[in-house]
Amino acid sequence: MSQPTNGRRVLFLCTGNYYRSRFAEILFNRRAAELKLGWSAFSRALAIELGSCNVGPISQHTRDACRARGINVPEPIAFPCGASDADFRSADHVVALKEAEHRAYLRQKFPQWIDRVEFWHVHDLDQALPEDACAQIETHVEQLITRLADRP
Repeated sequence: MSQPTNGRRVLFLCTGNYYRSRFAEILFNRRAAELKLGWSAFSRALAIELGSCNVGPISQHTRDACRARGINVPEPIAFPCGASDADFRSADHVVALKEAEHRAYLRQKFPQWIDRVEFWHVHDLDQALPEDACAQIETHVEQLITRLADRP
């Protein structure tokens, strides 16, 4: 997805920027716009090289979760993108979707940013059904929006 240019920004991180972080980004942007929050989201991969078997620009699970919530996936949809230092610099808030999975990547690739990252505990497909993971992401996004709405 394209990086937003106005307002304050949330960066969502996952392993491949194909499923969990993309759903968090799309859902966050929908809810933030509805609430006129003044925040927007973008997402990136911490280990994009592991997504070589992914088909297309975004997971079908993400598309299904969006459809189930009446959210249109923005088109055209960009292919997954790896994280860079510039992404961290441009973010006002950073979330990694699963601490047990992503803390090591951050420590290895972006140790200077690790103290700015909020860690969630959303499992990938190897440990959770997409419906369960997406419901958990939805809960976390709603809680995050509530916290961000309270920021000056």
